[in-house]
Amino acid sequence: MARTLAAGLPALAVLLFPQFAFAAADHELPGAAMSLWWVLPFAGLLLSIATGPLLFHHVWEHHYGKIAAGWAALAVVPLAIAFGIPSAMEAVLHTLLTEYMSFIILLFALYTISGGILLAGNIHGTPLVNAGLLLAGALLASVIGTTGASMILIRPILRANDNRPFNAHVVIFFIFLVSNIGGSLTPLGDPPLFVGFLRGVDFFWTTANLWRETLFTGGLVLLVFLAIDTMLHRREAGMPKIKDPTPDKTVRLRGVANLPLLAGVIGAILLSATWKPGVSFSIFGVGLELQNLARDAVILALAFASLAVSRKSHREANGFTWGPIAEVAKLFAGIFIAIVPVIAILRAGHDGALAPLVALVTSDSGQPNDLAYFWLTGALSSFLDNAPTYLVFFELAGGGPQRLMGEFATTLAAISAGAVFMGANTYIGNAPNFMVYAIARHRGVKMPGFFGYMAWSGTVLIPTFLIAGFLFFG
Repeated sequence: MARTLAAGLPALAVLLFPQFAFAAADHELPGAAMSLWWVLPFAGLLLSIATGPLLFHHVWEHHYGKIAAGWAALAVVPLAIAFGIPSAMEAVLHTLLTEYMSFIILLFALYTISGGILLAGNIHGTPLVNAGLLLAGALLASVIGTTGASMILIRPILRANDNRPFNAHVVIFFIFLVSNIGGSLTPLGDPPLFVGFLRGVDFFWTTANLWRETLFTGGLVLLVFLAIDTMLHRREAGMPKIKDPTPDKTVRLRGVANLPLLAGVIGAILLSATWKPGVSFSIFGVGLELQNLARDAVILALAFASLAVSRKSHREANGFTWGPIAEVAKLFAGIFIAIVPVIAILRAGHDGALAPLVALVTSDSGQPNDLAYFWLTGALSSFLDNAPTYLVFFELAGGGPQRLMGEFATTLAAISAGAVFMGANTYIGNAPNFMVYAIARHRGVKMPGFFGYMAWSGTVLIPTFLIAGFLFFG
């Protein structure tokens, strides 16, 4: 079956697109001439990511890499046949070498270094203490990423509330604030913002342009949490006491040698944004700039240094494994490849097959509709991965970083806020969500199911986003 499919793909591509079968003179993919069929591998991969862990968990767990590779092949092979091998390879290699590699290196480093930092001891989870931990985690998320902050703080906050009858809501709001909303202020915070940085958005642009939206949205969600947690804490006062399973110990931060390494990651990124020596190298026809190669090399070195200086016991206490980052690496490789034809179509704008989507986010005057960008980016980020969703709408808005940071700054802010904030709407909207959910269930927290969680997000987040949308982008 596999051999038949592999043999049939080129023939299918020729039948569907005979006019391009031997077009290889111009290596730029002709997005205006590409139909919606080219979107199917990307859509299929994202649908697999959304439904695989829920509908066919065991198959997905053992074969997600092969499934991602299969969808990627369904994008690349027809591209090579329809437009020629040089055009297809150049487009794919450009994406992998200039975007994917830097993207996954940063995630790998943040995941590895934060895994060596342990917040040990026992904190008692009163409403004010919990709110303080959520606030600290949200602030930390923009420094070490939503994944790093979630992995460092989820276990301490679970220990703090392990003697409370009602504690699932604490984890839910942790996902809202630490795993998502808090990561909106720097490219380090959340993958879509780093994709924007790789596309040319200034490092501190999001800090300067999203702090109001982040302060309002995060502050309102935190106030709602404080009200709910206070009410439940008072109700618990009349219930039988549960013995605290975690012994009282002094709260201490272990693995502090990793903190300078995190600072080094930030420094390497800032250096690459300011140091422009004008030197580049060509690898398989793809130009790679020296400052970006140096940045990635330094970040990798810092990650490996963390493995050398961190105690094994600290990583074990954090439940650190390579599984999550390996899954992210394989899935995002497939995503970055499968999105290549989608980006080509989007670059064609009103002349491309996705012109109706362009019209949907464009006002009658021809200007971008910021509120539509906010909600469409957010709605898709709720169920699909928010990094490729951000990239789709980034390209839809024009794809030129200087113009988006200037004339269309509010549009870029709407796309960024929608991608980061609304990843909290479901368990599958952002990578840390499901990781936090799995850790909490393993620790005995009675977490709501997929739709139960959406009831919480629909009650708390959607009204918050409605207010924020009209306030900032309406």
